[in-house]
Amino acid sequence: MSESNYKATIQYAGDEFYIGTTPSGHAQIIDTKGDRKSAPSPLEMLLVSVAACTAVDVVSILQKKRQDVTDYKAEITGERREEHPRAFIKLHIHHIVYGRNVSKQAVAQAVELSDTKYCSVAATVRPTAEITTSFEIIEVGK
Repeated sequence: MSESNYKATIQYAGDEFYIGTTPSGHAQIIDTKGDRKSAPSPLEMLLVSVAACTAVDVVSILQKKRQDVTDYKAEITGERREEHPRAFIKLHIHHIVYGRNVSKQAVAQAVELSDTKYCSVAATVRPTAEITTSFEIIEVGK
């Protein structure tokens, strides 16, 4: 098993703003001032990261299975501990697949493969947070 090293940076920008730069060089503004909400907080970015990781897997697997997916959305909800550190203890990801004659079995398998094998972000948070999943398929016209 080989290791990969990644390096991101966080630069304080004043007034509880930070600029995160990803290993690939993309900048992301982060806002830590409670109710200002002018950029995502680190916790919000974690939710988006988990959902994005599994979304990429599910869509890719469904495409490989030649499913006629016309749209896709993942909704993620999280429950946090009451005491500090207020880590997530439960995450739920609901996959919504839009398409024509999409196989329920194919979606179930894609979600399971992402959840148990491919999504590295979920694997990173799973030791401290229970992750559950659900899905629905919405049939679209021709």
